[in-house]
Amino acid sequence: MHLSTRKKIFLKGAFVLTFVGLVTRVIGFFFRIFLSRAFGTEGIGIYHLIFPVFALCISLSAAGIETSLSRLTARYTSLGRPELAKVSFQMALLLSAGMSLICTALIQIFAHDIAVSALGDVRCEPLLKVMSYALPFASVHSCICGYSLGLKQTRIPGISQLAEQCTRVLGVYLLYTAAIQESGQAGIILAVCGLVIGEIAGAFYSIFAVRRILYTKKAAQKCSFSCYAGCLGDILKHAVPITANRISLNILQSIEVVSIPKCLMLYGFSRSAALSHYGILNGIAMPCILFPSAITNSISMMMLPTVAEIQAASQNRTLRQLIRKVSISCLLLGFFCTCGFLLTADFLGSFVFQSPEAASYIRVLAFICPFLYTNSTYISMLNGLGHTGLAFLINFTGLCIRIAGVFFLIPQTGISGYLTGLLSSQIFVFLASVRVLFRTVQRT
Repeated sequence: MHLSTRKKIFLKGAFVLTFVGLVTRVIGFFFRIFLSRAFGTEGIGIYHLIFPVFALCISLSAAGIETSLSRLTARYTSLGRPELAKVSFQMALLLSAGMSLICTALIQIFAHDIAVSALGDVRCEPLLKVMSYALPFASVHSCICGYSLGLKQTRIPGISQLAEQCTRVLGVYLLYTAAIQESGQAGIILAVCGLVIGEIAGAFYSIFAVRRILYTKKAAQKCSFSCYAGCLGDILKHAVPITANRISLNILQSIEVVSIPKCLMLYGFSRSAALSHYGILNGIAMPCILFPSAITNSISMMMLPTVAEIQAASQNRTLRQLIRKVSISCLLLGFFCTCGFLLTADFLGSFVFQSPEAASYIRVLAFICPFLYTNSTYISMLNGLGHTGLAFLINFTGLCIRIAGVFFLIPQTGISGYLTGLLSSQIFVFLASVRVLFRTVQRT
C-alpha cells in the first residue's frame, strides 16, 4: 500500500475512533455523576469489585482472540488473501463464543464462592450472576471489532461502542426511575443490568453491520477443511500467549483490586469507609484522568494492525517515522492534560462530584498522564511487532510495582501509598517500552 494512502486510512480511522471515544467519555462522565449520587460511593465501590472477574473472563474468552484476529486480518489482507481473513474471523468467533459460554456457566455455579472467598463481600454474588450474561455478547462484539480493525474499518467498532454506551446509560436510568417509583429505593445491581443491556446492543449492531463486509464477492471464495484448520492454528498460535498474558495480568489486577479495601482497613478505615474511598478512586478520580485517553486509545487500536502491515511489507523507515510521531503526540497530550487537571482538580472533585477526596486524588493522578497515555500505544506497537512476550513482561512488572504499593505503602500512608505505586509503575512501563522499541528500530 502506498505511504500516503496508508497515512490517510490511519488518520481517518483514528479520527473516527477518537470522535466516538470522546462522545462516549462525555456520556460516561455524566453517567458517573449520576451513579455517585444515585447509589453512593460505597455502592460504586462494590460495583467496581466485580470488574476484575469480568475482565478475567473477557481475557479468557475474547481479548487475546480479538488481538490475534486483528493482526492476522491485517496481514492476510496486505498479502491479497481476504478469504483467509474471513475464515479466521469465523473460527475466532466460534472459539470465542464457546469460551464465553463456559465462563458464564462457571460464574453462575461458583458466584457465591467467588464473592465470599475472592472478593471478600457476599453482596457481590447477585452482581456476578447478572454480569455473566454479558459475556457471550461481549465475545461476539470483540471478534467483530477485531476483524473490522484489521480491515481498517473503524465505523463498526466506533458506532457499536456508541450504541453500547447510550443503551447502557439509558437502560440504567430507566431501571432506576422504575425502581424508585415502585419501592422508593434502588440497588447497584441496576448498574450491572445496564452493563448487560449495553453489551447486547453493541453485539447486535456489530452483527448487523459486519454482514455487508463478510458477504462481498471478493471475500466469498470457498475454502477447504485444511484452510479452516490452518487459520484456526494461526489464531491459536497468536491468541494463546496473548490470552495467557492477559489472564496473568488480570489475576494480578484482581489481587490489587481486592487488596486495596483490605489494606485501607489496616490503615484504620472501616469496611464501609474503605469501600467509599475505593469507589472515589476508581469510580470518580481515575475515570476523569482516563477521559482524554479516548484519543490515545483510538491511536492504540489503529497501531496494532498498521504496525503489523508495515512490518509485513518490510518498510522500516516508515515504521521509525510512525513511532516517533506517535510518541511525540501522546507525550504532548499527556503534559497538557497534567496541567489541565492540576488547575481543575478542585472544580471537578468538590463541585462536580461533591467529593473533596476526589479532588485530591485527581491532583495526584494528574502526574501519570504523559506516561499513561503513551504506554497504551507503546504496548499496542509491541504486540503489532510480535513482541507479545516482552509486552507481557513489561506489564507484569509494572503491576507488581503497583501491588507492592498496595501491600507495603497503603497500610502505612493510606491511599497516597497506592498513588505512589501507580505513578512508579507507569514510569517503569514507559521507560521499558521505549528501550524495547528503540532496540527494535535500531535493528531494522
